[in-house]
Amino acid sequence: MKQDGKTLMELMVVVAIIGIVAAMSGPNFLALNSRMQARCATEEIASELRLARQLAITYRDRVRVVFDIEQQVLEAQFVNGATTHHVYRYGDKGIVIEEPSAGPEILFHPSGRSATATTVQLRSKDGQIQKLTVGITGRVSIL
Repeated sequence: MKQDGKTLMELMVVVAIIGIVAAMSGPNFLALNSRMQARCATEEIASELRLARQLAITYRDRVRVVFDIEQQVLEAQFVNGATTHHVYRYGDKGIVIEEPSAGPEILFHPSGRSATATTVQLRSKDGQIQKLTVGITGRVSIL
């Protein structure tokens, strides 16, 4: 009966090669993870803005989205009813939102149009930048 086994030296060489490859790919993985977190947060915020627009159309009421930079939240409010529909917290997403270009509020009319065109810039902890725009027509786009 013939036995084929691996020596301890062969096993150690394979483990060393795997360790070297893992060490080389670590920084790239961290950068990819940061980019993906910023992208996902941007898509979630764009979704929140689209929801606010849809609420304005559905309920025939103006909807205001307020960016509270200090509290790190987005708040969707009905203007006429003075009620808050929902709050989105982005503080735990690892991003910072710089104040939107048209101020801390975005207003959607019952027609779906926005009061002003706005650009929102999001920055991740390690400097990855994502932008989204709200056009005067109310269309939300990720750049």
